[in-house]
Amino acid sequence: MVAMGRLGYHYRLYELMRRLLPAALVAALVGISSPAAAHPSPFSYVDVRLEGSELRVAVVAHVYDVAHDLGIEPIERLLDPSVLHGYDDKIRQLVNDRLALTADGSAVTVGAWSAPEPLSERQSVRLEGRATLERPAGAIAVTTVMFPYDPQHQTFINVYEAEALTSQAILDKSRTRFEYFAGTRQGTLAVVRRFVPAGVHHILIGPDHLLFLVGLLLLGGSIRQLIAVVTAFTIAHSITLSLAALSIVTPPVRVIEPAIALSIIYVGADNLMVHGGLIHGFGFANVLREMDLPSRALGWSLFSFNIGVEIGQVVVVMAVASALAALRSRSEAAGRRLAFAGSIVVIAAGTYWFIQRVFFPGGMA
Repeated sequence: MVAMGRLGYHYRLYELMRRLLPAALVAALVGISSPAAAHPSPFSYVDVRLEGSELRVAVVAHVYDVAHDLGIEPIERLLDPSVLHGYDDKIRQLVNDRLALTADGSAVTVGAWSAPEPLSERQSVRLEGRATLERPAGAIAVTTVMFPYDPQHQTFINVYEAEALTSQAILDKSRTRFEYFAGTRQGTLAVVRRFVPAGVHHILIGPDHLLFLVGLLLLGGSIRQLIAVVTAFTIAHSITLSLAALSIVTPPVRVIEPAIALSIIYVGADNLMVHGGLIHGFGFANVLREMDLPSRALGWSLFSFNIGVEIGQVVVVMAVASALAALRSRSEAAGRRLAFAGSIVVIAAGTYWFIQRVFFPGGMA
């Protein structure tokens, strides 16, 4: 009986060991491999400080990422100042190759990078650089993919003016560029230079908006009447553009795009409607959202974009109205036939866009 008891005891002990041994082995393997396999804090940091005509930049990067790209093992060696300084030039070159700065559209060369210093508490290294600009910048752009080997890596951008944190952004593989407009006169001018051409560009490449304008002009009229039509369109879309860009009214794109198509159908049939501009303003707002409006210069960016849109509209109105007036002066009948045929084209195009945007929003094969 004693032998049987001992046999049962050893069997239970064997079973316990058999069940625990695989888990113990896994835990041991994980414990051995985790320092090399784990990727702590896949972040880097870039601080940009605007101080008049001087630009100061500080970069903080995790030793894991730096060691990976420089082939250094073990990674903790980079926290030893005597080892780190042996890689000063390589780390400076790595940052220079992957961090691009522009001031008012011109490339900025950051010189006099400091020797990288270890930040043991953050498991990181830090270095600073300076650049002297010809004049205080109105717009600063930061472009970086700091560690492309890691698709999850993010770079946090902090911008300071007069020692105050004024803007932040996160860059990653899907967004590699951030543009900042200074809160100065130069910054305001930079916003105007950026968004006026953008407004002109977007009115000229938008076939639905252009066709709507052409439809309004087909029946012709006096200069006063044409000015009244364009002014009404301008006021209407400016109001809705501002409301939507400020997120006061944000109708969904799936509603706005078909509504724009309906307004084109209506103007083709009526040739007198001017209220459709309300809808078109929401369409422009969707474009503005994609342009990542600067929050600190929202008012100026909206104003500048509107000015650009109106410049584009005036160009279109002058060209189309002049051509139609020239045709009517030579043959009134030809002018009427063109207005009729043009209205049919406008209705057909509007119908096509409406069907496409309601039933085939992903595009028609």
